[in-house]
Amino acid sequence: MCATAILFILLVLATTNVSAQQNVIKGRVSSHHGHPLSGVVVSLAGYGTQAMTDSTGSFKLPVSQQVNYTVTASHVGYKTQSKTVSYTGGSKSVTFILHPLNHELEEVHIQDNRALNRKQSESMNVEVVGKDFIQRNLGGSLMTTLSRLPGVKTIGIGSGQSKPLIRGLGFNRVVVTDKGIKHEGQQWGADHGLELDQFAASEVEILKGAASFIYGSDAIAGVIDVKPSLPPMPGTFGGSVDLIGKTNNSLYGTSVNVYGRKKNWFFDSRLTYQNYGDYKVPTDTVYVYDFKARLPNRYLRNTAGRESGLHFNTGYIGEHFRSTIYLSNVYSRSGFFANAHGLEPRQVDTLLHDQSRRDIQMPYQEVNHFKLINRSQYHTGKHLLQADIGYQRNFRQEFSIYVNHGFMPPIYPTTLNIPQNLEREFDKQVYSINARDVLQLNRHQLTFGFNAEHQDNQINGWSFLVPAFKQTTSGIFIYDKFALSETVLLHGALRYDYGRLQTFHYSDWFPSEGEFVTRANAFTRSFNSIVWSAGINYTPEGNFSLKANLGKSFRMPIAKELAANGVNYHYFSYEQGNQGLNAEQSYQADVTLGWNTNKWQIQLSPFYNYFPNYIYLNPTGRHDILYGAGNQVFNYSQSRVMRYGGELQVKYRVNNWLSAEALGEYLYAEQLSGEKKGFTLPFSPPPSLLLNVTYQPVQIKALKDAYLSVDYRLTAAQNNTVPPERETQGYRVMNIQAGTKVNFYNRPLMLSLQVQNVFDTRYLNHTSFYRLIQLPEAGRNIILSAKIPFGR
Repeated sequence: MCATAILFILLVLATTNVSAQQNVIKGRVSSHHGHPLSGVVVSLAGYGTQAMTDSTGSFKLPVSQQVNYTVTASHVGYKTQSKTVSYTGGSKSVTFILHPLNHELEEVHIQDNRALNRKQSESMNVEVVGKDFIQRNLGGSLMTTLSRLPGVKTIGIGSGQSKPLIRGLGFNRVVVTDKGIKHEGQQWGADHGLELDQFAASEVEILKGAASFIYGSDAIAGVIDVKPSLPPMPGTFGGSVDLIGKTNNSLYGTSVNVYGRKKNWFFDSRLTYQNYGDYKVPTDTVYVYDFKARLPNRYLRNTAGRESGLHFNTGYIGEHFRSTIYLSNVYSRSGFFANAHGLEPRQVDTLLHDQSRRDIQMPYQEVNHFKLINRSQYHTGKHLLQADIGYQRNFRQEFSIYVNHGFMPPIYPTTLNIPQNLEREFDKQVYSINARDVLQLNRHQLTFGFNAEHQDNQINGWSFLVPAFKQTTSGIFIYDKFALSETVLLHGALRYDYGRLQTFHYSDWFPSEGEFVTRANAFTRSFNSIVWSAGINYTPEGNFSLKANLGKSFRMPIAKELAANGVNYHYFSYEQGNQGLNAEQSYQADVTLGWNTNKWQIQLSPFYNYFPNYIYLNPTGRHDILYGAGNQVFNYSQSRVMRYGGELQVKYRVNNWLSAEALGEYLYAEQLSGEKKGFTLPFSPPPSLLLNVTYQPVQIKALKDAYLSVDYRLTAAQNNTVPPERETQGYRVMNIQAGTKVNFYNRPLMLSLQVQNVFDTRYLNHTSFYRLIQLPEAGRNIILSAKIPFGR
């Protein structure tokens, strides 16, 4: 009801004529690169009249006297500009071109001026990458593509699935937003990837650090904000065809985009399909439970998959009001490595699995993620009103051959109303709303916001780990950006959150020693927290820049941490929740130092992070005898944790066509209390350094924007582990990227080539899911992709 009311108010406002005056000074504001700037405050000096530019950079100011007016345009991160307008009646036009406060601030991974402006106006550590970066570094998933950035890693789950880590923290400590709405799947599982189509991502923004003041619970480590493509230009119709192929797992795929726009109305659609086989690793043997599993021709049996994505966007863009509806459906079906799922790796039918590299046998998963999102905004005077309303459904099923353990019946009952091969099912429906008002008051840019979300997660299947639950969260915040001067920007934010989690009762469908054991009790827990953030941006005229931020974040315990009670077949462990857990609290300090000249771009980003009550999965000395065939029991506990580290980015431009780059990262984590006092945290990435040389000639005959780039990653050994986690050795891996644009019927055809793991190096990635069974990463992989545009 609340979401409907807000959308109705926006629509009513959109139909209101707020600029009926005929006597106006109107115009347009753009950046020095020609991009329209929205949210710019345009005012008449001495008259108290103000307006804010819309998405096209346009504004209107009502006037009543025929005099000389001083018109001023101001925007955070830009130099204020004033012009004198001699008004003689009717409509008078004026144009502003604003320049950044610091022209020479060009940090690593900047793709365009909007990215530069975003980094200048944010006190947190921010990385912004666009389509070109994604095209150059296409991986098995969008998160794999982003893992080239310092401080960003992934938990790999085969060739098509992965989830992000920011500075060593992942799962429900990283918020992923898609089109303004928090992406909600089953992200608590290491084997549960993110259901996002990387071909549909136009730009990705990575915030590192305490971001709960905007995004609420879970944004302790940071945020990955996936942005859609900008609306088409008026009077256009066109699209593109993406083609991709990979040698390692014989992947082939395509993504077709069609868009069009008249004056105010537009549409944008995309259809994606990928098909891949088992992927290849640089070993012919893997040990599971000390069982020696052979890999014929080094292919990881049953890791093939299929993925598809359907996207349709449509909307209206007016002078003061714009609204877009996003509809998407992402589906995947992929196999689990047959020898690493379940409790009996020796019972795998290798003859069946090894007949074909492209078939998908049990065990496998099917995941379908549906989204319907509306994003609307309306600006009037000093206000910019925004609302995001979303519905999403994540439907996940895991299929496996029934194998009994403990008191489970040896023969599956025909009377049980659960499919015999349905091991687990999760059906989550999520309703979300975000609303905010951006208000420009002189040198203050105030943002008042509200977020609310409701989750309903149902379960099914013959195995049990997490109970069904309902969760409702809401929060309000205020965020102020104050331009103290042209070189100093201050930030301050305050937020209050409330959350409620209700779990439901679950009992075994089979008796154990004569009774149906209760695995999960019904209970309700409530949590609330106040979080804050304070920061500064200092960008003097010159080469130096400074950003600093201090903030508090929090995270509600999830249903798994509170009420899990079952075998995790992917980890070969028995996990038990702790109903008494408190909400995690986190304090983090971030500093970003920059030095930029015509030749050098240097950025150092140290951080310090303290948890008074970090939640972690603690191994015990007990072993399960009822359900898991003797698996070690793990339970959730809390302890004090300290973390520090940082990233270093250095780029040197030798000349106009040759540059060198070094990207380094370091993380140290230590538990300060609890049973694992003195140990680190699981999945803590080791130090690493990425060395790059890029050759970009101005032009080679018919080739445009050509490049040849070599990455050489050096990763140290990770000997600082927490038992029973194993140590991993250091490694060195080389990747090559090359690409260009060629003229194709007067359109730029983009070609990209990658060679990953050039020397087919055998190595273990410490943040990989399969590292737990000492399974090396994928071998050499040659990736060829092309983007063929069309239209007018």
